[in-house]
Amino acid sequence: MSKNFYITTPIYYPSGKPHMGHAYSSILADIFARFKRIEGYNVYFLTGTDEHGQKIQKEAEKNKKEPKIFCDEISETFRSLTKILNLTNNDFIRTTEPRHFKSVKEIWTRLINSGDIYLDKYSGWYSVSDEAYYDKDEIEDKDGKKISKISGSTVEWVEEESYFFKLSKFQKKLLDHYKKNEDFILPASRKNEVVSFVEKGLKDLSISRTSFSWGIPVPENKKHVIYVWLDALTNYLSALNFPNTDDKMYKSFWPADVHIIGKDILRFHAVYWPAFLLAANLPLPKRVFGHGWILSDDKKMSKSLGNILDPIEIIENYGIDQLRYYLIKDVSLGNDGSISMENLKNCINNDLANNYGNLCQRVFAFIKKNCDNKIPNKVDLKEDDIKLINNIKNNIPKLVEYINKQNLNEYIKKVVNFSFEANKYFNDSEPWAFKKKDQTRMHAILYTIVEQIKNISILLNPIIPISTKKVLNTINISDKDILIDSIKKDNILDCNSELKSLDILFKKIENDN
Repeated sequence: MSKNFYITTPIYYPSGKPHMGHAYSSILADIFARFKRIEGYNVYFLTGTDEHGQKIQKEAEKNKKEPKIFCDEISETFRSLTKILNLTNNDFIRTTEPRHFKSVKEIWTRLINSGDIYLDKYSGWYSVSDEAYYDKDEIEDKDGKKISKISGSTVEWVEEESYFFKLSKFQKKLLDHYKKNEDFILPASRKNEVVSFVEKGLKDLSISRTSFSWGIPVPENKKHVIYVWLDALTNYLSALNFPNTDDKMYKSFWPADVHIIGKDILRFHAVYWPAFLLAANLPLPKRVFGHGWILSDDKKMSKSLGNILDPIEIIENYGIDQLRYYLIKDVSLGNDGSISMENLKNCINNDLANNYGNLCQRVFAFIKKNCDNKIPNKVDLKEDDIKLINNIKNNIPKLVEYINKQNLNEYIKKVVNFSFEANKYFNDSEPWAFKKKDQTRMHAILYTIVEQIKNISILLNPIIPISTKKVLNTINISDKDILIDSIKKDNILDCNSELKSLDILFKKIENDN
């Protein structure tokens, strides 16, 4: 089995500053990437910006800037966000790069050669905001405007010459693929949406525009620019040096293992993208995972409501690990998730400060005071000690399965429970009661609890990497040993070296009066 793993975020449309939705997609992808690395995989993690289209051109004009200069500035804010979110992406792709132009032109040529592109006239509803075409039954009247039922964005009637892709030709092939590959679209509710949409019948798709110029020109007809979604989706190949299919990057990592996206762009990734790839005679990605929207106090974030949560501001006030943990713990992955500052504070106080953080502080302080600041050797472990340690080891296959199915909520629930059990064990075992009467027993309890802290920290590392590295560094576990295999093996703990100092991991948040 290949030990390579390729994961992507959507590439973000840099028409405005990053928001919590961007942060959520990126953090999710980063957690999966980090886990696969500690599982021993060679991971390639891609993110970037989608910089063409009418919306970008209009925003640039509004700001009195050339589109490329406008994109350079805004794209840089998204690149900076990767550092602020502590992402481990290997690449940051921009659709204005030469390598991307090369890939898009190759895809276009392949679709021409396969006979799946023809020239005609387009007339229909188009949303500049979504860069998407909508059918009549997907449009409604609201406040005197025509809007998309799906996104709520304003649509306008467009008539222009256009190249079309024979999407209708791929209806049966797509349905067959969904049926044969049950986990191609996750969660299941998203798959049902897509299957229902495709079963209703697919219309050929307009894949070029003439009403604006900011995009990649159609190779044989420069008055047309290639539809922004055909352009953008190809980024997943551009980063792997496509069209050179003999390149090591392409051979190692395509097809992608999982595209992490928001549910609002599911159709593009689960219908259009596989159809383009089928027409181009290229392998399809293994999975598209569509997560829900991040809501602010039960409402979708929007500029008009003034309820947009700024991830950078939250990170500055509470910390990046705290935000990462909260988004995974409190939002049901796959569904829309409402987040609030009150819940964030409670999560930091209860889960991070009181549970995991407090456990580490208490245990290390006790060892410093009573064991010359060294982890006791593994001696005379009792049945309860061994049972506690083996509980995590025995659950590794289940935890890996959760990650492989993008079931982060069950994963974090399981790991948090390990932490609660470790706290209970430490309290119930009362190592302080054995200081004078049975030091061997005290040492066995302390070895067991540090082993648990080590294992819990490794499992939490993909989610809260900064904090867990501090803990693992305290017990002299090096970065190269932050691996799932270090949970499975015995005698990883260094019982000969002194513990390093550990400051308070998570400061409790005082509630505003």
